[in-house]
Amino acid sequence: MEAAGALRFLRLNKLNAVWVDALWDYEFTEVEPLDATIEEEILADGDKAFTQLYTCLLPYATDAPDDSVQSVWEILGDSGGSSRSLVALLAYLVLKGKSRAASAHLRTSALQAASIYLLLLGVPGSIANQMFHQVLFDTCSDLPSHCSPQQSAKKRKKDAVKSSQADGKRSKPPRKDHDEVDAEDEDKEEEEEEVHLSAQDKVTVREGVVLLVQSLLRLLKTFSLKDKRQSANNCTQIFIKLLYFEPVVGELRFSSQQDVSRLKSLPELAFCGLHLLLSPYHGDQKEGLRRVFHGLLYVILMMSKTNRRPAPLVTSQTVTAARSHALQFVCHLVEEMEETALPFLQILLQHICFQIAEKSEFRCHGSKAVGALVSLLPNDDYTSFIKWLSGYSRHSKMVYRLFAVDVVMVLIQQPERRPAVSLAAERASLLPHRYLVHSLLFSRRADSSPTVRGHALSCLAQILDLPSLNASRAVQDLFTSGISTVLEGDSTEGTIGSQQTQRTYRTLPFKTVELTSPEVPTGYEAKDNLAMLMTRVSDPKTGVRKSALQALLGLLKHGVIPMTTENLSVLSDRCRDPALSVKKKALQCIGELLTARPDSGVVQQAWLQGVVPALVDAESSVQEKALEALEETLLSQVKAYSPQHHLDGPQRLAWDLLGLLCHECHNLGRYFSRAFRVWSQQQKFSSSFCSRLMSHTEAEHAAGAWLLLSHVARCTPNLPLTPVLNAWDHLVSTKEVAVTTCCHILSVVGDVSEYLNEDTKGRIVDELMSWLKSMELSLEVISGAMETLFQLGRSEDIKNTQAFMDRHCGALMSVCEDYLAGILLSQTGGQHLDQDLMVKHLHLLGVASLHSPAHVGKRTVLLVESVLSSQKDTGTYTNWYTFTHTHTQRPNSLSTKIRAHGVIALGRLCLQHEDLTQTYLPVFARELEEGVEVAVRNNLVVVMCDLCVRYTNMVDSYIPNISSCLRDDEQVIREQTVIMLTNLLQEEFVKWKGSLFFHFVSVLVDPVPAIASLCEYCLVHLLLKKNPAMFSQHFIECIFHFNDYRKHKAYNHFPQTERERTRFSLKGQRNREKRFRIYRFLLEHLSDAQRFSITNKINQTVLACFADDELPLDADGAEILTETFSILSLKELKLQTTSPPAGGAAADEPEDDNPNMAAAALQAAHKKVISQVQKKAFIENTVPIIIALKNMLEHRRSPVIKDLMAYLQVATQNLHSDVKELFSGDEQLAAELDFNLQEKENLANQTPYTPPRANQMAVLHGFSTPQPPRANHALLSRLALTDSRRAQGKQDPRSSARLENTDSREYLLLRQDHILLRQDHILLRQDHILLRQDHILLRHDHILLRQDHIPLRQDHILLRQDHILLRQDHILLRQNHILLRQDHILLRQDHILLRQDHILLRQNHILLRQDHILLRQNHIPLRQDHILLRQDHIPLRQDHILLRQNHILLRQDHILLRQDHILLRQDHILLRQNHILLRQDHILLRQDHIPLRQNHILLRQDHILLRQDHILLRQNHILLRQDHILLRQDHILLRQDHIPLRQNHILLRQDHILLRQDHIPLRQNHILLRQDHILLRQDHIPY
Repeated sequence: MEAAGALRFLRLNKLNAVWVDALWDYEFTEVEPLDATIEEEILADGDKAFTQLYTCLLPYATDAPDDSVQSVWEILGDSGGSSRSLVALLAYLVLKGKSRAASAHLRTSALQAASIYLLLLGVPGSIANQMFHQVLFDTCSDLPSHCSPQQSAKKRKKDAVKSSQADGKRSKPPRKDHDEVDAEDEDKEEEEEEVHLSAQDKVTVREGVVLLVQSLLRLLKTFSLKDKRQSANNCTQIFIKLLYFEPVVGELRFSSQQDVSRLKSLPELAFCGLHLLLSPYHGDQKEGLRRVFHGLLYVILMMSKTNRRPAPLVTSQTVTAARSHALQFVCHLVEEMEETALPFLQILLQHICFQIAEKSEFRCHGSKAVGALVSLLPNDDYTSFIKWLSGYSRHSKMVYRLFAVDVVMVLIQQPERRPAVSLAAERASLLPHRYLVHSLLFSRRADSSPTVRGHALSCLAQILDLPSLNASRAVQDLFTSGISTVLEGDSTEGTIGSQQTQRTYRTLPFKTVELTSPEVPTGYEAKDNLAMLMTRVSDPKTGVRKSALQALLGLLKHGVIPMTTENLSVLSDRCRDPALSVKKKALQCIGELLTARPDSGVVQQAWLQGVVPALVDAESSVQEKALEALEETLLSQVKAYSPQHHLDGPQRLAWDLLGLLCHECHNLGRYFSRAFRVWSQQQKFSSSFCSRLMSHTEAEHAAGAWLLLSHVARCTPNLPLTPVLNAWDHLVSTKEVAVTTCCHILSVVGDVSEYLNEDTKGRIVDELMSWLKSMELSLEVISGAMETLFQLGRSEDIKNTQAFMDRHCGALMSVCEDYLAGILLSQTGGQHLDQDLMVKHLHLLGVASLHSPAHVGKRTVLLVESVLSSQKDTGTYTNWYTFTHTHTQRPNSLSTKIRAHGVIALGRLCLQHEDLTQTYLPVFARELEEGVEVAVRNNLVVVMCDLCVRYTNMVDSYIPNISSCLRDDEQVIREQTVIMLTNLLQEEFVKWKGSLFFHFVSVLVDPVPAIASLCEYCLVHLLLKKNPAMFSQHFIECIFHFNDYRKHKAYNHFPQTERERTRFSLKGQRNREKRFRIYRFLLEHLSDAQRFSITNKINQTVLACFADDELPLDADGAEILTETFSILSLKELKLQTTSPPAGGAAADEPEDDNPNMAAAALQAAHKKVISQVQKKAFIENTVPIIIALKNMLEHRRSPVIKDLMAYLQVATQNLHSDVKELFSGDEQLAAELDFNLQEKENLANQTPYTPPRANQMAVLHGFSTPQPPRANHALLSRLALTDSRRAQGKQDPRSSARLENTDSREYLLLRQDHILLRQDHILLRQDHILLRQDHILLRHDHILLRQDHIPLRQDHILLRQDHILLRQDHILLRQNHILLRQDHILLRQDHILLRQDHILLRQNHILLRQDHILLRQNHIPLRQDHILLRQDHIPLRQDHILLRQNHILLRQDHILLRQDHILLRQDHILLRQNHILLRQDHILLRQDHIPLRQNHILLRQDHILLRQDHILLRQNHILLRQDHILLRQDHILLRQDHIPLRQNHILLRQDHILLRQDHIPLRQNHILLRQDHILLRQDHIPY
């Protein structure tokens, strides 16, 4: 009876039968409005009535049926209702609450109604009473996703997401299907209409959702879905959605036997429902596993998939938690079902790999998921998956290969599996980590995609840090000498190519994905692997270089490859990489390597070679990183030294590095000094630091301490002097200090010299002079000593400094001259002399002459000249000075070493004397050409370049002589010349004039690769940055210069000797590769604008000259023309904007996490515009020249025509469809080009047939093991027949003759067939001739039509021009109208301003009159006071004597007078000053009467001035009134002028209306003309 009472609130007996039938007829997809009264009564009862009904019906669904208890269906019949009306009412409530615009009350009612419906389905007899309806069941089951407020993660924006199944093209997004567009529109509408729910409403709705899901789970326990596959699929999708609704509190338990009423979390209920669906009660268990795994696939991938294609979700805590729970559930199912679930686990793994998103975050989560699932596989299935993964890792799509590397890394981190005894040997080889490292990971090092290459190398470095010894040993085997590794092929292609992967996810069933794998392995030696890694360090892509550096670091750090100078130099060289990120990575790697191996000398040296030069890097961030590394490694380790304490590891490292800087790496000192300048600005060198540093000068590592001191002394005055002087005394007394340390001590002494007293300075100078005169020093110490001598003698007065240097340097030069004269003038001629001593004297003479040029005399020059004049070439130097003394010059036989230093000494003499430079420059130039001694000629290059800095104009004419050394026979001279010329060009002492550029770029093809690389570095990184147009300015002339072609009137006419032409000529076919190597280098470093300009210049200055017969087409001209066409065909000359990426790999690269679609669209538009401009330029500039040139070449039958056609094929390969339009002026050329391009396309499209393999992908409709495709017997028989015919065609002619003799009948039949074929051929040719005649007639008609069409187009153009003129006139009229309105507005504004000025003038006039009245009123008391003063004047003279006696009374009177005077000041501001004077005069009058009279006169004068001012004010007022009258008159005139303006404006508007009326028929005529034009074109099309 309780159930009957609970059913009464539904008013089933009041429902209209027509309304019930209508809902059933609509299949519960549409809602008929219910009677408002009934609906209000049902909803008014609220949630309590639904809850009571549910509670009453629950025992009927859960308890066993009892015959003694009345059934629900009987109760329903007794209450006046029926199951049909009950279902209709519940469906109505469900559909009403399904809308997003429904209120919380309607949603709750809908959820409760759906729960009651699902509960009734579980009551016995529901099938008999026709309660089940699939549409209503699916609607009720899916109600939580419509009623519950969405808590799931939102999808990413569409412009930021690229599906992983796209074909890699970024320009065109995938086309949406109709249902996808409709679904998106519905979502947008629902989101717009969704109402706001309060917190309490959300709680109520959630309780309703929980009740509904619990009802669904109760139903699934008793209601089978075995025959309702669609409902089972919908339930699976609904449970998958519930995983995102809310987080799970506590630990999840996966079981289908749990009490549903105790499960309160929606994800728990969802997993329980999924588990129930896997029961055999609901159908085939395998089918259920397929369905559940397919649904969980996108949860694991963190992607959404409803009606749209899968898209990544925004990673949030809810999404990641659902992924984790889904993985746990899959693992639970595999452990529970074991063998049944393993095949579907394999499928799940394959689909995770194929549907992974491109983003790195999703790939990371996906690889971890694959690793967790793979760990559940037994060995046999594991090997199957590894074999499949091997084929997957060579897929044509880059993202798959990249994900394969991620999966391999996860698998390597798992424990290595041990093969069972029963496992086959072939499968057992797939279990060790060695196979993963060698075959899957390391094979990707040569991948076509730079992203995959870089990622594979990064993972290779990470393996060495893993605790897995087997994986580390596998990496070591790759690079261990003597061990060969067998790897899979490096092919990146699989059977699933781009065409198959272009299918949408809907067409990719949840079935096994089969891939092919090549069977032929390839062996790699350890040295080849290391060479490949070194190649990747210099990869064109920045990311690959960084990853290769990381891999190289790991191999070096773990001792896989030896710590050789060659291997370490790769790291140090990358510190100077063009890419900023690579430089930073290299600095980081080499720093980590130094930390790992601090005791290795080669590592220390490599660290210095990489870090120290980075101090002068162009990037400030690299400089800061290098400074930080040096400060941390060197400067911060300088601590106080004590012999009793040992140095710790970092301190030993610091002093070892400083020791290397002193000896092996002393050339890095020029970079090292920059660090000290920065540290000095940061005040790093305090007194305590200097004291700590000085304590190390007596230790074993004193050399490093003096190196630091030599730099610190220049930056701080805090250096203690006593230790420095003691070190100097020790140096002078022992003379056993190393050369480098000695130079550093001399530098420190020179830097602290300004803090020494004069006595100490004098003592040091004397010791230094005696030391220099002894000639016991090395050349480096001599130079350092001379610099210290200059520091000691430097003063504020330059004359004193020069006098000091003249005195001491003159003495040193005299010693050197005496020694040289004694050697050179002796009878032996220097045959038995000490060469080192001779070199020291020459070096000291040259260095001293720089400091004291006044002591350089004729004798000094002749002595040095005599050194250069050896016996073997006496008489060669005709321009040398000759001795003027009584003795004669004796020939000598000095060694090359002495003569080389003599050249340096003579160059130093010339630096300070211009006349010597002018005299010896020709000698230097001739010696460069004719000399045979390498050291002498090398030093001559240095000397001449140094002289160019000092005497630029003088040496400029000898630059060709210097540049000729770029093709010298000696390698050292070529290298020295490149360096010296680069320095001069950088500082702009030398310009790119004459043949210098062509001589310089010819070094690019130097036979020594190191010199060619040096030249390339100088050109690109030093000179091109200073002059970006350098290459484009000289490119065309390079063509003529390197071919030695001098017939062009504008190019290759600069002066050069025959020797230069011969030396630098690259003419001829044998030098063609060298020339094109230069051309390619120049073109690679040009911008697109420069490439476009050069292409046009080549057409105008080269091709046009041959076409116009300005250049003769002789043998040389033909070579130039052939080379020009070859250059125009180079891919380096193509515009980078319009050219596709090389190799096609870049198109398949993954996009960034936040792709800029606007920038991509702008780039595409830019590319389109450039393509159109390029096409237009080709049509206008190139095509006419090419046609003329082709006609000329055909007329002369020149072989260059084939090069022209080859160029045209390259130029028009992307314009195949426009060839006939481009070359409309030469139909034959267009036809030939079209034919050639078509043949080329046909050849490119021809692919050899490959028979189907046994393990290609098979599209299966079941869930069984994939079977290989059946053989096509017809195709195989056809192939066999083709092969037999080919074999017959390749037989020997003699065997063919024998066959003909033996089978004459077959021969006769063949002859008859041949005759018939020839007859058919003749008929075909006749038909062809007739067709050609018809074609000619058609073309003639077409020409006539075009001629008729031309006047029509001209008339149309004239009409359009008239229309444009009319529109322009109309625009001008509108502009004039606007200007008139603006003038009118300005006039009104001026009028308003005039009125305001007039009002102000009237107000000022009133104020002036008031002031005038006040002045007159104030003037009357003044006159009265003046009269009183005159009356008081007589008694004042009488009372003058009494005033002195009555001083007290006078003071009182004085106070009264002051009060009167204050009142006067208040009367008028101008009289205030006069009143003060009166007050003073009044006091003086009492003392003396004469000053009083003077003051009275002043008062009268002031009064006169006041009257004059008043008169002026009245005159000004009169003038103002006159101006006001004039202004009013002007205003009246303005108003009168404004009236005709308004009239004109009205007329203009009328004219404008008439113009618009005239314009309407013109537009109609224009439309009619366009229609006629369209009809003409349509008539023209059939012809």
